[in-house]
Amino acid sequence: MKNNILKTLFVGIDVSSKINVLCALDFQGNKLLNLEALNNQPGAESILNSIIKCLDSNSLKYVVIALESTSFYSTHIANLLSSNELLLAYQPLVYCLNPKTVANYRKSFVDMDKTDPLDAYIIADFARCGRISSKPWRGAQFLALQRLTRHRLHLIENITREKAYMVSNIYLKFSELAVLDKEDRPFSNTYGVTASAVLTEYLSLDDITYSSVEDLVEFIRRKGKNRFSDPENTAKILKKAARDSYRLDKILYEPLNVAIASSFNLVKALESEIKTVDKAIEKTIKGINPNEYQSLISIPGIGPVLASGILSEIGTITSFDSNDALAKYAGLTWRVTQSGNYSSDTTRMTKTGNKYLRYYLIEAANSVKNHIPEYKEYYYKKYGEVTTHQHKRALALTSRKFVRLVFGLLTKNQIYSSYKVGEIH
Repeated sequence: MKNNILKTLFVGIDVSSKINVLCALDFQGNKLLNLEALNNQPGAESILNSIIKCLDSNSLKYVVIALESTSFYSTHIANLLSSNELLLAYQPLVYCLNPKTVANYRKSFVDMDKTDPLDAYIIADFARCGRISSKPWRGAQFLALQRLTRHRLHLIENITREKAYMVSNIYLKFSELAVLDKEDRPFSNTYGVTASAVLTEYLSLDDITYSSVEDLVEFIRRKGKNRFSDPENTAKILKKAARDSYRLDKILYEPLNVAIASSFNLVKALESEIKTVDKAIEKTIKGINPNEYQSLISIPGIGPVLASGILSEIGTITSFDSNDALAKYAGLTWRVTQSGNYSSDTTRMTKTGNKYLRYYLIEAANSVKNHIPEYKEYYYKKYGEVTTHQHKRALALTSRKFVRLVFGLLTKNQIYSSYKVGEIH
């Protein structure tokens, strides 16, 4: 192993939208290469040729390449360097580093200027010192699936953002409806079809207040497609909420209606796009890691989308030595706060790992707890242990438990059974 390190070239690349700046060191810290090239295909090929020439001229046999993960600008060059046939002879390991990690390492260099060449040097030195804890770039195999699963999360975040934005307009138009306790609301879903119809088709609150109960019941039945168990009670709650709400100048109602209707249309369009993306995900996952895919969808509550989201970020499970390593990669770990004999009961999730993997693992755990009694019991046990942030804490801990199951199944290439396959307690 020591001989391998002595014969390794450590390359750091500071990536930007237009320019890539490179610095290469040997294990002794000698600077063997410094250059910059355009961040395009010809530029990347010139970097590749320079790396190979440097390896040959210095009789080095291996290469570790570290790039600071700068949005999507590092994707192309990481792909090229990890899969090029000429470079494969040097067993390249390509890493995309978290900028926060590199920034923390920079602090150990006192009074150093911040320039692109120095940034590249720090990245190369970080690799030389063996500080990299992330997994190597996996190439393009999962890139297509990953773009779909990440885009799906992007759409969901847009829906969440739009719904949060709508709250102010809904409150202005129908103040009481926006603040009623969950058990007192006329609709279980404030953003559902029936609620949308009430908020957009009735111009003002007086239109609801002075409508007869019979007309409101008919409206609720029609819009809700007869799914309300007690439409008359719903109509009465709605009328009371309208009576108790603040009144606005008449000139405000139409603009608010337009804004609210526009938001509902956006949410509906985004939900439609999610369905399209879900179909594309199911189509793309076929043929990629079929055994690992079958292992995940065998878990009750896990469908194609959740399985694809997890696999697109994990890639192959052989990249991880343990379920702890997988949890750390996802950011499902907690910082310990301790001083002397004091140890805090409140610990924060690190959230420094892969946010996409963390999202899909948490969503999967939330679904699994509704299908597997063991996970349901564990969730409620953790829920009852604290009085604040109960759901968030319980779901996060359930997700950490779920990571053990995922790691066990994928490592042993097994499908789920009610026995604790792969679990480590």
